[in-house]
Amino acid sequence: MNRPAYLTETGIAQFIQAAISEDIGEGDHSTLSTIPPAKEAKAKLLVKENGILAGVELAEKIFRQFDPSLKVTLFKKDGDTIVKGDIAFEVRGKARSILSTERLVLNCMQRMSGIATYTNRLCKLIDGTSAQLIDTRKTTPNFRLMEKWAVAIGGGRNHRFALYDMVMLKDNHIDVAGGISDAVSNAVKYLKAEHKKLLIEVETRNLREVQEALNTQAVDIILLDNMSTSEMTKAVKLISGKCKTEASGGITEVTLRATAECGVDYISMGALTHSVKSLDLSLKIFE
Repeated sequence: MNRPAYLTETGIAQFIQAAISEDIGEGDHSTLSTIPPAKEAKAKLLVKENGILAGVELAEKIFRQFDPSLKVTLFKKDGDTIVKGDIAFEVRGKARSILSTERLVLNCMQRMSGIATYTNRLCKLIDGTSAQLIDTRKTTPNFRLMEKWAVAIGGGRNHRFALYDMVMLKDNHIDVAGGISDAVSNAVKYLKAEHKKLLIEVETRNLREVQEALNTQAVDIILLDNMSTSEMTKAVKLISGKCKTEASGGITEVTLRATAECGVDYISMGALTHSVKSLDLSLKIFE
């Protein structure tokens, strides 16, 4: 997997530092009060549930940022299929460092692996169609970087990362602006004035709005919101490749395949990140 552009070393390091500060604060007193400074230890990341592994690279960075002397030996990599009983990696070094970073590593890896596993399962449901599964901004504040990374590891595609990297005109923007034509016209003028080159996506609720979006000749992606499969099929035919299409709203595992078969380019599902069950993993110290 090619690393997404938003995954900068600076961004990852800033996340790790903030997460360590949140969890440890002035000190991990449980560990400091019981473990001698020179005590060495080894720990294994144990897989307790089948799925797709994600967060290995992040875990390695957490260990090394907290204590560069820690040694990590990888047995599995991000995106690997895992089964109960597998060992993903081994970490060796100061016992204090391993214990203080244990929960942060597990929190990240368990959630990321849960997202990657679910994403992978849904991607298989639309295998053979031209549709791509994409995520949304329905993410956990301050953890979006990792959640979108997990979607990519699971085989999904990332939509816009945040508000700043695409113009996406949703129903509220359109209603306040006075309609699709006015909203798009305003967006085009704004981008020109600000010397910005951003894609413009417009949410539509029916075929009339699809036609209105097409008439602007300035839209890159038309979002088909909460439409029936028959209406989406008609919309895709109407659009006829003039711009990309995205299906969104109320799509479930049951309706996913039928939605893909309507011919849309993308299917967005907030459930990829907002309601996923974490995968069961454990970090155990051994001698």
